[in-house]
Amino acid sequence: MRFGLVHRLMTDALALLGLFALVASGKLHPVATGLVIVGLIGGFLLSETAKQGRVMRAVGAFLPPIFLAVQLLRLFLGASPIPIVVEFAALLQVVRLATRRGAAHDHQVILLALLHLIAGTVLGGGLTYAAALVGFLMLTPGALVLSHLRREVEGNYRQGARDRTGMPVDVPRILRSRRVIDSRFLLFTCSLALPVFLTTALLFLAFPRVGFAWLVVSPIEPSRVVGFSDRVDLGGVGTIRTDPTLVMRVLPGPLPENPPHRKNLYLRGAAFDRYDGRAWERSVRVPHQREMGSPLIPLTRYPRASDEIWRIELEPIQPAVVFLPGEAVAFEVVEENRRPGRARPLIQIGLHGEIEYSASGTSGLAYQVFLPAKGSRPGGGAELSQALAEAYLQLPSNLSGRVLDLAHQWVEGERDPAAIAFKIQERLRAEYRYDLSSPSGGTPDPIDHFLFESKAGHCEFYSTAMVLLLRTLGIPARNVTGFVGGTYNRFGNFYAVRQGDAHSWVEVFLPDVGWRRFDPTPPSLSQALERRDSTWLTMRELMEALAQGWDRHVVGFDLNQQMGLLGKVRQEISRGRSLARDLAPSQAKLKMIVGVIVGIVALGGVIFLIRRKRRAQGGEKPEVISLRTIDLYKRLERVLDSLGLSRPLTTPPLRHAQAIVGAGHPLGEEILALTNLYVRTRFGGEPLTKREEQDFLARVTALKAKNAVERAQAERAASA
Repeated sequence: MRFGLVHRLMTDALALLGLFALVASGKLHPVATGLVIVGLIGGFLLSETAKQGRVMRAVGAFLPPIFLAVQLLRLFLGASPIPIVVEFAALLQVVRLATRRGAAHDHQVILLALLHLIAGTVLGGGLTYAAALVGFLMLTPGALVLSHLRREVEGNYRQGARDRTGMPVDVPRILRSRRVIDSRFLLFTCSLALPVFLTTALLFLAFPRVGFAWLVVSPIEPSRVVGFSDRVDLGGVGTIRTDPTLVMRVLPGPLPENPPHRKNLYLRGAAFDRYDGRAWERSVRVPHQREMGSPLIPLTRYPRASDEIWRIELEPIQPAVVFLPGEAVAFEVVEENRRPGRARPLIQIGLHGEIEYSASGTSGLAYQVFLPAKGSRPGGGAELSQALAEAYLQLPSNLSGRVLDLAHQWVEGERDPAAIAFKIQERLRAEYRYDLSSPSGGTPDPIDHFLFESKAGHCEFYSTAMVLLLRTLGIPARNVTGFVGGTYNRFGNFYAVRQGDAHSWVEVFLPDVGWRRFDPTPPSLSQALERRDSTWLTMRELMEALAQGWDRHVVGFDLNQQMGLLGKVRQEISRGRSLARDLAPSQAKLKMIVGVIVGIVALGGVIFLIRRKRRAQGGEKPEVISLRTIDLYKRLERVLDSLGLSRPLTTPPLRHAQAIVGAGHPLGEEILALTNLYVRTRFGGEPLTKREEQDFLARVTALKAKNAVERAQAERAASA
């Protein structure tokens, strides 16, 4: 692995993770997001030579002030300050990646990436931020270690340091080297992320929860849900039957060991009384408002110990509707995920049973639903006021007479309202075909065309037709929209309800009973139409379960959860102490156990000392051998100095000896042999024995004698 390449890849990965945490939040301005993406692509395509050129130096000098001026102008014009600052930091990172030179700039890249990750907590990126955080924690230790090593290499070069052969530090060669780091080094440095993660998690759990709503940018934009506004055109619900967007998670009480893959929930959202021939609407809408001093909202009565409890976690949607089963007797808002400083939701209950909520920001809603135990009947009125009775008998002015004739034909003189409703429901299920294309939707009278011409449509045509048929017979009925069911998520142990689960059914008022649900749509066709690819569904379920855990246990971790966790820790500590007291041995057994432990420790100490002594007898440490070898060569250099053959500081030892041989010096071969012996010992890992060291010193000393003899012979030859 090349040192420089690995370092650059890890630094780039940290920068990308930091920018990903910002861009994935969706809170940056589209122009800023586009500049970040284009700048990143351009920066990665630039060569190292281009990054160090004059053009990029000018870019690095002029672009940051321009970005700053633009952001200050936007701030002056009223833009939110937090996104302004975050966008500027993101653009600075792009400029630095495109113009960086050396370790100092890499440190700036890592610092900016850390700031981006912190800013991501304010913007709120959900599960994408969680992925960026995990990746950042894994890569940070290795990137910091490599950056430190590169800074040391470049620092030594600037200070004129030399390598082990005496040459100046060659930075490009070191960056290209495959010997500086290996896979074990990277594995070790990245494993340091484990203690970092544990420390971070401990601080997260122990740090006091405080209010910070003034720093939080609204995390999620609400999804638009069709079919729950004040007016719903016929055919709107059918257009979203294939939409997989998650609307809510439902935990319907205790689940069996093998929960069914699909479950009918019939979560009611809105009810409509007036039909004008093409659309449903509410004729009267005067909501009753209840402040959330107490989050418990009784609908027909207060909860009982025997009631079944469901938990519903609603995603941010518009309109902000509370979805409940028709049998619900009460519900209670769960405030564990409410951010500190935010106002409690305001609950609005309409005359038709619809429930909406309003809260600051675009947060979702979590609540518990209380349903009567199976076999019992929900409490509540079986009385209907005269005004509401008239509203639920309203018919459009253009209703054809053959609709009335069809109603009488189907009921065959039946008088009981429940039996009449059941007969109409079964005739619609048996004699009409489910069709998402709604061929009757474009006609002047859609229901007349559906009943007598096409005999095909989706759930809204079925429910509207049944309501009109019942009203012609004098039975109060209303059209209801909601979600029919959900798909079980085995990873999160909940039922996922999607936009494609939207449905329309009928509520019929029965004397002495109250409102009762009827669904004329064929049962097998009232479910959502979605892909059946098992791999896709498994991945989707896993991601949704992870998102739920992240939102509930990390984003929604508040003071109440923190205190509950600390309480559980205290309970476990107390339980451990009690268990220790119960299992405490007698004094004699305790002494025996202590004696055994002391004996084991003593035996381990003896074994350690013996092994240490053997290692010491096995030879000297490599560091000691290296110092002795250097000392031997220094003695050789002193002799060379006395011979007038001093080695320049810029010349490596072996190259100097080869130069002496090349110059024809009579002692050149011996000097080269001694130098080769030094290089083999110093850098080849072949230590000299005691006899070889003595022989090396003797040969160095002999160089002086040989030089004196040769000089005397030369003088005699000159005098002769």
